[in-house]
Amino acid sequence: MNLTAKIGELELATPVIGASGLFGYGDEYEGLLDYASMGAIITKTITLEARAGNPPPRVVDVGSGIINSIGLENIGLEAFLKDRLPRLDIPCNLFVSIGGAKVDEYRRLAARLDGIASVSAVEVNISCPNVEEGGMAFGSDPESTRKVIKGVKDETGHAVLAKVPPIIWGLEDVCGAAIEAGADALTVANTYPAISIDPESAGPVLGAVTGGLSGGAIKPISLLLVWRAAAAFDIPVVGVGGIERPEDAIEFILAGASAFQVGSAMLKDYKAPSRIVEGIGRYMEKKGYKSLDDFRGKAAG
Repeated sequence: MNLTAKIGELELATPVIGASGLFGYGDEYEGLLDYASMGAIITKTITLEARAGNPPPRVVDVGSGIINSIGLENIGLEAFLKDRLPRLDIPCNLFVSIGGAKVDEYRRLAARLDGIASVSAVEVNISCPNVEEGGMAFGSDPESTRKVIKGVKDETGHAVLAKVPPIIWGLEDVCGAAIEAGADALTVANTYPAISIDPESAGPVLGAVTGGLSGGAIKPISLLLVWRAAAAFDIPVVGVGGIERPEDAIEFILAGASAFQVGSAMLKDYKAPSRIVEGIGRYMEKKGYKSLDDFRGKAAG
């Protein structure tokens, strides 16, 4: 059985991608995770300058998922290139997530990453719900999306994934703008704006008040957005949102996803990627499928 997946001209050994934010700078699970089961790992979002992130508490378990409010904490581009990237040695593709508050920041990030052989692709984060500048403001507006993605494409030869926000109304407009600007794939979608309140203190639990909801609670909505994006556009769609079991991943492929990202599941089970790959293999064997193409988008008719 062939479990390879394609993002533009880039081939992944499996359709499983480690979502940005859960894998640090790429080696967060070194010694624990079977990296060979992954098609790619995405770094946490890198910005031009180092960011301290949001005040704690930053994560709260809400039962059906988690709300995080990290605020894109990272060491900054130059420290990443000097101190972290050279020591990475993982047997799968490395995607770098980039974020900024201005179009020029995205351009400069893309330019510095261009030509680095160990980087396979750039995921453009225009959908983070827990930063005050940039973030969802870019990804919710088609024209802003177009400017950011074009700026990145103008500066890099790497494959470019546009990570769009989980917007119900206007999703196709934003995705269409990203594609017109040259995106090689769409990542659909990010976490959902959310809040948790402590009854005892009568105040918000998170230090930054709000954050982004991920985990099983968002899967049905994210699945719908992937279904819509895959039906509307002839471009690889990378599904993300609540994928914890093989059955979840299979649903996303049936909805039209070319690949999918695993994120919050890693907080409960670092073997989740391996289990998901094995489960997809069993499903394909049972159904007589030889490749992912045999059932991708099948639920859409």
